[in-house]
Amino acid sequence: MTEAKYLIIGNSAGAIGAAETIRQIDEQGSIIILSDEPYPAYSRPPISEYLTGERGLDEILYRSRDFYESNNIRTILGRRATKLDLARRSVGLADGEMIAFEKLLLATGGTPIVPPMDGLDKQGVFTFTTLDDAKGIGEKLTESRKAVVIGGGLIGISVTDALTKRGIEVVIVELMDRILGTVLDVEASQMAGEVVGEAGVTIRTGNTVKTIIGKQSQEGTVGGVMLDNGERIDCDLVIVAIGVIPRIELVKDTEIRVNRGILVDRHMATSYPGVYACGDVAESYDYIYECDRVVPIWPNAHIGGRIAGYNMAGKEAEYEGGTAMNSLKYFGLPIASAGMVNPPNDSQYEVISRRDDGRYQKFVLQDDKLVGMVLVRDIERAGILYGLMRDRVNMSGIKDSLLTDEFGLISLPEKILQNRLELPDLGRLHVFHEPEIYEDVMDEG
Repeated sequence: MTEAKYLIIGNSAGAIGAAETIRQIDEQGSIIILSDEPYPAYSRPPISEYLTGERGLDEILYRSRDFYESNNIRTILGRRATKLDLARRSVGLADGEMIAFEKLLLATGGTPIVPPMDGLDKQGVFTFTTLDDAKGIGEKLTESRKAVVIGGGLIGISVTDALTKRGIEVVIVELMDRILGTVLDVEASQMAGEVVGEAGVTIRTGNTVKTIIGKQSQEGTVGGVMLDNGERIDCDLVIVAIGVIPRIELVKDTEIRVNRGILVDRHMATSYPGVYACGDVAESYDYIYECDRVVPIWPNAHIGGRIAGYNMAGKEAEYEGGTAMNSLKYFGLPIASAGMVNPPNDSQYEVISRRDDGRYQKFVLQDDKLVGMVLVRDIERAGILYGLMRDRVNMSGIKDSLLTDEFGLISLPEKILQNRLELPDLGRLHVFHEPEIYEDVMDEG
């Protein structure tokens, strides 16, 4: 039986964050990273740019190719974990090999949501969350002219942008009444919809795909879809891009507590001693909603992995919480959003907004603290604003200036400003540091 002091299942943001942190504290303890994907860790958001040909594999790697060797990490890639035996503290692989562990991190991520519909087994049906998805779609494009994308959220808009750049005609089918409805408010969704439509994309809202139809001459190959309203749309490709759900199958029928995702405490520890979880598979603390939620975004996964790594290596650390935040620039439209963008119609929330010159700003406050924001086109101040929201800064003295063009660092009260600036060498202003977590989300889109 293979043995590891630290076994990490998964090889994405959370897994890498944990492995780096463990190695900072424990230089000798054996680390194994196990993943069913055969690739070194890569950034998932840019797979749309891989599909367009704008970036190759080396350009979307999350860490350099020598990362594992330089950190003395053993990898077992392209092999799947199928069984978790907590009593024996071991994990079984699909080929029968067993790996024993002292500490375990479950960073298994999410799995695409694929609702039941007839015809899913036809050639030309894809999801879009992995590099292999992008590769498979890319190979199919040489014989394709039109695609139906099921889902108008972040994943759907991402793949639609890539397909459009590749010259493919796209129809988005979205069950909600607008695209990007979970990350934007109505106004911003409308602006995004206009830009996407101007790029030649057809958007069908309030509908879903009931059946995937085969070609007349090749029944096993995608030839179109039938919507729930009876409309038929001919196409060569179907991309199911509704979203992801936590990949929890490994912990089913174990003592590890699960709700929608794996339940963790502020140490990212599960209900079973020595077992941790982070990223899209975990329910962790959201400081805006003040409860545990699944928030499947890249930077939360990375910081959650770092917290898990500290605790696995014996150095106590607590997760202060994360929240939803997104930065994107599909179809040339820069958008940033964070926190509660669609607050309840409740007197405890104050909403201020402004739309002019093709720009849009919206801020949601509760008890004079920023709890949500949406920025369209002008997103340069997103880092400052996210920092104020994360640090729960009282905005009573500056909220009236939020919508002005002049708002920035200089708008902050002196005490807050001093806390956010380094003042070395005769008090000379040095550099404004936004948290690593926000730099990650901006870089990764």
